Amino acid sequence: MTERDYNECVNLYADNVFRFIVKNLRHEEDARDIVQTAFEKLWRNLETVNVEKSKAFLFTVAYNQMIDHIRKVKRISLKDTFSAEARTYSQPVSNLKKNLQDALNTLNETQRSLVLLKDYEGYSYEEIGQITGLNESQVKVYLHRARLNLRNYLVKPENVL
Repeated sequence: MTERDYNECVNLYADNVFRFIVKNLRHEEDARDIVQTAFEKLWRNLETVNVEKSKAFLFTVAYNQMIDHIRKVKRISLKDTFSAEARTYSQPVSNLKKNLQDALNTLNETQRSLVLLKDYEGYSYEEIGQITGLNESQVKVYLHRARLNLRNYLVKPENVL
């Protein structure tokens, strides 16, 4: 891979990788850090990465960085104290986008990533398998189970719009 190929990868894939990561993490700054790390690793491996496989390489590195980040954040325990004045009371709002996000939040990291890669980003089962390190059958099974969980969550009476 040449420097020109690298720059083309940045132009072609940076937005897609960022969208995928930010949809999973829901934190833009962390997503930017992960995307930057993925492109840094691509830069360091210019000689070994094939141009045709650069997209899969970027998504795989970003996905693994995201999983590491999620595991790291889960290990950190925060203790928050709230005063009575700081409390806010939310009113239920019927919002399709919020309901869909809540439904996605019920999935584990792997299932959520698979749904986002397939249904949001439009990748094939084979590409998703390369990104996540799963084989094509596992991707199909995990994706099917994730969609069942989403359907079951969304048809509950309290979640129907």
